[in-house]
Amino acid sequence: MSETSRAAAGGPLRARDFRLLLAGAATGQLGAQVTLVALPLVAVLELDAPAFQVGLLTAAETAAFLLVGLPAGALVDRMRKRSLMIRADLIRAAAMASIPAAALAHTLTMAQLYVVALVIGVATVFFDVAHQSYLPQILPRDQLVAGNGALETVRSTAQVTGPGVGGGLVQLVGAHLAVVADAIGYLLSALFLLRVRQPEEVPEPAAGASLRKEIAEGVRFVFGHPLLRVIALTTGLANLCTAVLMATQTVHLVRVVGLEPGGLGLVLSASAVGGLLGALCAGRLAARLGQARVILLSVLVTGPFALLWPLSGHGVPGAALFAAGSAVVSFGAVVYNIAQVSFRQGLCPPRLLGRMNATLRFLMWGTLPLGALIGGALAQSYGSRTALAWCAVGILAVPLPLLLSPLRRMRDLPGPQDDAPHPGPQDDAPHGPRTQDDARATHDAPRENAADGDERPAPAPTR
Repeated sequence: MSETSRAAAGGPLRARDFRLLLAGAATGQLGAQVTLVALPLVAVLELDAPAFQVGLLTAAETAAFLLVGLPAGALVDRMRKRSLMIRADLIRAAAMASIPAAALAHTLTMAQLYVVALVIGVATVFFDVAHQSYLPQILPRDQLVAGNGALETVRSTAQVTGPGVGGGLVQLVGAHLAVVADAIGYLLSALFLLRVRQPEEVPEPAAGASLRKEIAEGVRFVFGHPLLRVIALTTGLANLCTAVLMATQTVHLVRVVGLEPGGLGLVLSASAVGGLLGALCAGRLAARLGQARVILLSVLVTGPFALLWPLSGHGVPGAALFAAGSAVVSFGAVVYNIAQVSFRQGLCPPRLLGRMNATLRFLMWGTLPLGALIGGALAQSYGSRTALAWCAVGILAVPLPLLLSPLRRMRDLPGPQDDAPHPGPQDDAPHGPRTQDDARATHDAPRENAADGDERPAPAPTR
């Protein structure tokens, strides 16, 4: 029995290759969450960087989505996904290992941190596009929601445990040595991926294809579908606000709330509990409420809790307020992620997956460097509390594109398309009596999403 057949028969965890993919994601995500605490603290505590330079560091990490986001998709569609992910992991491990090496040699500077952040960002663009395009090769379409749910559970668990581990490591060995955990995580991820057996051929380029034409094809697919357009706009706005938060939270929690590195890690870990709960609940919520409704409600209901961030003051009460706001917003972000990523993977023809994911990443994650610069500038000029207040206002505006789109009148999302998008009347009409095409789309959709009542924005960037 093939790996895909095992997944279809007993769920994604029955497939050995998916378990290895999941284990690689776990080690890589845990190391990355340690660095989420440790890397800004290298700048804040060891290099005494001002708020704007901390924001610039976040911008350097995410600038790659603007620099190489679009060509990455076309290039990924021409390459073997697994070998590309392994190379990206090795590059990221080497880049992270350079930080403690420079610190021990007393040559570490902010300039090196910017270069490391940029290199890791470029490698992450290629890794993430390949990863999202590789999952449908391992799992059948009706297991994608369950597979993405398992990956988000791993990601959320890492967000719960990683910052606490990172804060403890910073207090024990210093911020520059704590990032070694991230390098080890990337190496372990590469080792797990090396053991995946799923055969993968080099994709055959289409006759007369060029990089420009292939990029344009992915862009046309995304902009030609009304629901992909609104998901790109919604997620881009959410990630703009997320970047403001990421650029200011370390400065705020250390210099305003008054936390030590260990306390900072615990607050970020507590915040991530909401994301873990979201990953565990997303499949059930999508089945009970409908995938379209979950996408809307996940951000509409949880967004107002972002107002707790600027209300957080000095001491334990302030830390508790910040953690509570982040936990609820994280819950909504993860539920939203699982629902919209599963929809994208099931909708897109396999040959376009890399370009579709890269186009959406360019649109949705391209706002991150801008948000980081805005957050750093606001925090330096007006204080971190003001920056967090504007961040919360932006989070409140995230559901607006969804409320103004056809999605607000839908329960379930449409099924897969042919190679070219052909939006039908159901994309623009309220949810009502189902036509034959509607029934066929529901039949093709994942079983969890098609169930009719019987029964994936935030501290981490939305996918």
